Amino acid sequence: MDFNGTMMQYFEWDLPANQSLWKELKEDAAKLKTAGITAVWLPPAYKGACGSTDVGYSVYDLYDLGEFKQKGSVATKYGTKDEYLEAINALHDKDINVYADIVLNHRIGADEVEEVSAQEFNENSRNQMVGESKTIGAWSKFTFPGRKGKYSDFTWNWTHFDGIDWDQDRAKKSLFLFKGKEWDKDVAKELDNYDYLMGADVDFDNQEVREELVRWGKWYTEFANLDGFRLDAVKHINKYFYKDWLKQVEEGTGKDLFAVGEYWHWNVDLLQDYIAATEGMVKLFDVPLHFNFHNCSKAHGNYDLRTIFDGTLTRINPLMAVTFVDNHDSQPGQSLESWVEDWFKPMAYALILLRQDGYPCVFYGDYKGIPSSKIKSKKRELDKLLKLRKLKAYGPQHDYFDDPNCIGWTREGDEEHKESGLAVVISDGTGGTKRMYIGKQFAGCHFADAMGNARYNIKIDEDGCGNFYVNRGAVAVWVQKENK
Repeated sequence: MDFNGTMMQYFEWDLPANQSLWKELKEDAAKLKTAGITAVWLPPAYKGACGSTDVGYSVYDLYDLGEFKQKGSVATKYGTKDEYLEAINALHDKDINVYADIVLNHRIGADEVEEVSAQEFNENSRNQMVGESKTIGAWSKFTFPGRKGKYSDFTWNWTHFDGIDWDQDRAKKSLFLFKGKEWDKDVAKELDNYDYLMGADVDFDNQEVREELVRWGKWYTEFANLDGFRLDAVKHINKYFYKDWLKQVEEGTGKDLFAVGEYWHWNVDLLQDYIAATEGMVKLFDVPLHFNFHNCSKAHGNYDLRTIFDGTLTRINPLMAVTFVDNHDSQPGQSLESWVEDWFKPMAYALILLRQDGYPCVFYGDYKGIPSSKIKSKKRELDKLLKLRKLKAYGPQHDYFDDPNCIGWTREGDEEHKESGLAVVISDGTGGTKRMYIGKQFAGCHFADAMGNARYNIKIDEDGCGNFYVNRGAVAVWVQKENK
């Protein structure tokens, strides 16, 4: 029997740097399986510029998965290479897929400075040059002395990058484009051109770079036995790159790889354009939906719930949408902070877990809490919703988005999943009752709120309808009551 797919992002930004995440994950594999998790998105597993304290996005060496003494440590923030592979094996033993977070846009923590001719650019208007060309000291040579050529003897120099944000000769921070280079054109248009993000900006037009990244992709996929990727910062990378890269990695490994990209923007048209450029090979996180959740939570009842899916990828292109409530970028303290307030979290998760559209992703920070921000675990509520998704959320869907403060929907269930079917009512205001059709097969059956918010049970009438209710600022999920 097949169950609904559900991803978990198994990390948050402020995890303690105690090199224990891979061990924790190995121990959690069976529990995740029971909860209904079918895939896990893991943080960047390779060595970052800050060694054992690096979250993983300041990429130093893609081949060092916690194996070599580099940047002051052998282990990464999350553990050693062997612990990483053991965690992946434990997940696979429970038929849980593994998606690796990969960051190809930039490199940080170079081993040597190179003298490079460069042109300074306006950081707020990336197509505008500032002053004359000059020779700068660029941290752009990566030789990986701690790895000594194991797995790959490829080293990086300034020709493999477009530019950088630091001149060591003058101890000056600015935006520098290397001589003979140009910013990629097929990137986001924020700041006129959003090719540059941080560090030494990788030149995806360089043939040596493209060949090396394909070699690494094949190696990493096979070495760690990966099932797919979460692609970081795709709006900063030529939008045609990942289509070709994924095709070559799949051909080289014989694997059908899942891929989801992070294109952080509220405008769904930009997401659609990227999906078209990658010919549907890369799904995208539904960032516009996340912003709708954030805005709704901030409105405290002054939001029209009927519009919660307006302007979202889930509505326009549901097969390409990976839905989420929050993640490591939106959590408190981060540059993209847009946290969904706690009171709305159960409702937001019901909207991504119990409906037919989108591939939902549960955030570690919601499931286990974020102690550094005094955010408590919502495991109790999430386990209920995950179980409902796994066992009940099947069959035709009927929407009742007909009130600005109280919306609902039903799923009729199907024959494959015994006793499936449910009705959901959400209110961000005073609560209410909705008469909704759930199926004549339930006529005469009693339903109860699996979330424990609605006190009284209801009976389905002969037409297959029920008067499903919800209390103030809550979500009720009605399921057939077990016969005693």
